[in-house]
Amino acid sequence: MKKFTKLLLWLILAIAIAQFGLGINPALAKAAAHYTELEFPPLPELSIPDYERYELDNGMVVYLMEDHKLPLIQGTALIKVGSRWEKPQQVGLAELTGITWRSGGTKYHSPTEINLLLENKAAIIESSIGTSLGNVSFNALSSDIETILPLFGEIIRYPDFDAQQVTIAKTRIEGGIARRNDNPGAIANREFNKLIYGEDSPYARTVEYETLKPLERKDVIRFYQTYVHPEQVILGIIGDFETNQIKELISATFADWSDTKVTKDLTIPVAQQKLLSGVYLVDQPQLTQSNIVLGHIGGELQDPDYPTLSVLNGLLNGFGGRLFREVRSRQGLAYSVYGVWRPRYDYPGLFIAGAQTRSETTVPLIESLKTEIDQIRTTPITDAELDYAKNSILNSFVFEFEQPSQTLSRLMSYEYYGYPEDFIFTYQQQVQNTTTAELLRVAQTHLKPENIVILVVGNQSQIEPPLTSLQSEPKILEISRS
Repeated sequence: MKKFTKLLLWLILAIAIAQFGLGINPALAKAAAHYTELEFPPLPELSIPDYERYELDNGMVVYLMEDHKLPLIQGTALIKVGSRWEKPQQVGLAELTGITWRSGGTKYHSPTEINLLLENKAAIIESSIGTSLGNVSFNALSSDIETILPLFGEIIRYPDFDAQQVTIAKTRIEGGIARRNDNPGAIANREFNKLIYGEDSPYARTVEYETLKPLERKDVIRFYQTYVHPEQVILGIIGDFETNQIKELISATFADWSDTKVTKDLTIPVAQQKLLSGVYLVDQPQLTQSNIVLGHIGGELQDPDYPTLSVLNGLLNGFGGRLFREVRSRQGLAYSVYGVWRPRYDYPGLFIAGAQTRSETTVPLIESLKTEIDQIRTTPITDAELDYAKNSILNSFVFEFEQPSQTLSRLMSYEYYGYPEDFIFTYQQQVQNTTTAELLRVAQTHLKPENIVILVVGNQSQIEPPLTSLQSEPKILEISRS
C-alpha cells in the first residue's frame, strides 16, 4: 500500500511538470480580463411589439398583443377606482372591495365553485384596489381561454361580495393593522407620508379599526356600483391567441355591459406638503439601530424636468453613486443608503433619502445626507459622473422592456393616466440629452433643503449625539398601538 501511494504521488508530479513545461496549466491558460477591458455589444433599440387598440360601443378600451412563445394567455383590466376616492370615515373600504371582488364569488358562481374551477384549470384570477386604480387580472393556459375569459368577465361584471368573505377580509385587514408596527422600516415610510401629505390626506391616511369596523357588505356593493362601469375599464390581453378569435370572445363577454350612469366624482384629490421642515422621532426603546427618512414633496412624471431628475437619481444611487461611495464606503455610516426623486403619474410624489444605521451614528448620517444634497445643488458634476448616471438609467430600459407584457402594461398605464403613447421614447431621448449644466439647474430648482422633513425611528436614549444637535427639540410622534 505504501509503495502504491508513493508511485501515485510521483505520477501526479510528473503530470504537473509536463503541463507546466508545455504551457498548458489550465489555471494559467487564460487569465481573467480586467473589467475595464470587457467589451459589450451595443444595446438594442427599444421597440414596441405589434398590438391592436380598439373600443367597444360601451366605451371599454381593449388592447391586444399576440405572443406565441408559450401556450399561455394573461389579461388585466385597469379600472378607474381607488382608495383616494373613499370617504374619510370609510378608510379601508376600497381595500375591502378589492379583496372581496374576486374572493366573494359572483351571482352565478359561489366562492368555492370559482376556487375549484380555477384550481382544475391551473388558472389564476386576482383583484385589488390601490390608491389610484383597481386591477382584476387572469393568467391561464391558452387552451382554457374560452372558460377563463367568461369567468373573468363574470367576476368584473357580477360580483356578489359574499357576506362571509367580507367578514374574512375584514379580519385579514385587522391582522395587518395589528402587525403594522412590527417593522421599523414600515413605520418610517408610513409616518413619513403622513408628515409630508398630512395624516388625513388620501395619499397618507391608513385604515384604522374604527373606520373598518362599521363597513358592511352593502357599503362594498355601493362602492363597486359607484365606480365600476365599462367606460372606466381598460382591458389588455397578451399571449398565445389569434386576434380575430379573441375579439369575438371579448365581444361575447363584455359588449352587452351597459353603463348605469351612476354619478361619481373622479376629481383627483390635491396633494400638498403639510409640514415644511422639522425633526421627528418615533421612539422605539427596543431598537439598536435607527431608520432614517428625510425629504419633501416631489413632482409628477409629466414634469418636463423629470428625465433630468432621473439622471440625478442615477448619480446618487447604485454601487457607483455618490451616496454609496461617500456615505457607505468612505464614511462607513450605513450598509445601504438611497436618495430618490420618486414622481407619480397624476399627483406629486416625494423626494426621499434615507438609510438604516447604528443609533450612535444617527446624527452623522443625517448630516452626511444633507451635505450630499447641498453639494449636488451647488457644484457641477463631472462628465464621468454624468456618463455613469445616464448609462445607469438608459441601460435599465433593457429590463423594463424584457417581456412584451411589460410593454403592454406600460401602454395601458399611459392611457389610464392620460399620457402620450410615445412618452417613454421622449423620456429616453431627454435622458440622453442631459448635460451637467442642465442637471445643476434642475437640482437647484427641485431639491429644497429648507423644506426637508427628517424622521427617525429609533431608540432615543441611544442616539448620541442627540437629535437636538440638529434642531432645538425633536417632536415625538406617538404611533397608534395595536
